[in-house]
Amino acid sequence: MNSKPVGLTQDAGWEIGVSRTLPLPPSAVWDFIAGPEGVALWLGEGVELPTATGESYRTADGVSGEIRSYRPGDRIRLTYGTTVVQVAVSAVRSASGERAVLRFHQEHLANADERERRRAHWQAVAAEVKEALGVV
Repeated sequence: MNSKPVGLTQDAGWEIGVSRTLPLPPSAVWDFIAGPEGVALWLGEGVELPTATGESYRTADGVSGEIRSYRPGDRIRLTYGTTVVQVAVSAVRSASGERAVLRFHQEHLANADERERRRAHWQAVAAEVKEALGVV
């Protein structure tokens, strides 16, 4: 029997993941999410996202971090304060053709309350991305 609360893992502590399937080519979603307009939605206005492992960034809110990995067309993994955020885009095939799955994942959160706040944040970001990309 597993007595751990939902979202609490042995290795990454508290974590949250939010994903959306979008009726767009994965390359279009990647170009947006890794570009200035998309980065502004998920990391904050004015952040210039580095692409080399070990490079650092700072948000307008004063949160700093560094790139852990940047794989063009696939995923960005970075530290965000004391947490780790991953943004990934992958392809899924369906009867209507190839679509993109956009995933936000954050781990090493402080507790269940922070997990719920970050869930609401990533759900709002996913909705903003859909709207910016013209997806209804």
